[in-house]
Amino acid sequence: MTRCKITVIKKTLYPELAKEYCQNEISPCPCFSEGQEFVCGLSKPEKFCDWAWRDIHPMVAVLLTGGNFSRGMFEGWMKDDRTMIGCCTDGVRPVIFRIERIEN
Repeated sequence: MTRCKITVIKKTLYPELAKEYCQNEISPCPCFSEGQEFVCGLSKPEKFCDWAWRDIHPMVAVLLTGGNFSRGMFEGWMKDDRTMIGCCTDGVRPVIFRIERIEN
């Protein structure tokens, strides 16, 4: 069965944007830890942030259905046909994920 492994590779924070636009002091995303891993199919993994899932789900779907981000219109983008790097759309504290197609 084909699945995807999602790994949190980086949590970021733009403090200058937080200071200018946010009401309270902001820290990096509390939902994830760097190195944290999730394995999934087309359904959101348990305890995965709803917003982040909405952002990366299209990439998961492409990989699960045999697509890739290294050929065709994505020629020269990813080194590995089974991998994509994606992130959530939080403009103040985005989280970056590695999404890999894995075969069980």
